[in-house]
Amino acid sequence: MPEAPSLTLDLKSTIMLILLAAVWGGSFFFSEVALTEVPPLTITLHRVFWAIPILALIVFFKGIAIPRSLRVWGAYMVMGALNNAIPFSLIFWGQTQIDSGLASILNGTTAMFAALVAGLLLPDEPLTTKKIFGAALGVAGVAFIMGPSALTNFNPSNLAQLAVLGATVSYAFAGVWGKTALAGQPPLMNAFGMLIGSTVLMVPIVFVFDGPPDFALSIPVWGALIGMAALSTALAYVLYFTILVRAGASNLLLVTLLIPPFAIGLGVLLLGEKMELDAWIGFAIIGLGFAVTDGRLLSFWSRKTSTGTGVSRP
Repeated sequence: MPEAPSLTLDLKSTIMLILLAAVWGGSFFFSEVALTEVPPLTITLHRVFWAIPILALIVFFKGIAIPRSLRVWGAYMVMGALNNAIPFSLIFWGQTQIDSGLASILNGTTAMFAALVAGLLLPDEPLTTKKIFGAALGVAGVAFIMGPSALTNFNPSNLAQLAVLGATVSYAFAGVWGKTALAGQPPLMNAFGMLIGSTVLMVPIVFVFDGPPDFALSIPVWGALIGMAALSTALAYVLYFTILVRAGASNLLLVTLLIPPFAIGLGVLLLGEKMELDAWIGFAIIGLGFAVTDGRLLSFWSRKTSTGTGVSRP
């Protein structure tokens, strides 16, 4: 039986991947702007609520059927919690204590934790040595960023970093939940459904902890909130699933390493942030962990050494 052709990153997919990294990296910048006037939980509500009408139009014009099963909508509620409500809120709160660039670097461990959790919970994605080693390198990168003082002098900055890590773990469980509970549903419908689910969850939470949202906000803050919803959420989901179909999941994971440069660049240029050397070194270790988890770099190196790059083989 002939093998299915492998999906590759052509020029169009590469451009979309870079654009996806830019809009997701921009979310860290948008949230920093929004945090000047809006509390973290309310920012989460704004992000998911204003993205709904945009995706609703896309779902409508594509003729995607709205599921009527209560089981499916219950799954959307769980997915909305794991993929939106929990991680968004943790990251936004974390950014009240740490810079946007650092938050994006910590968020870069998502791919490694996703592979580890999937390996533990999904029988068709077995836990391998490279997944364990990749996750260990990711943790080592985070530990380097936090520094040894985190063990003796725990402070709000350390807690914020752990909050962002908690978000990545939530994303990892969301991936497993989506694959098991929402298999067979149209991907854009899943995105639309989980936005509705997360909005339903966030409304009472916001009213209890933050009170009714204040709409008397400055123009820059409204711009950040709408940008986060329209670009970093609605457009991002469209790009994500388009790249997934065109280039495959393994190529799509490359966005993990492309997000921090955009977030760091925006933070430095527009917010006056400065990245310390330990953050860059930690990012390099996390990037190495991603390379190990992904496996392609090691495979390439193995092929190079076995085909004669200065090493003769019998």
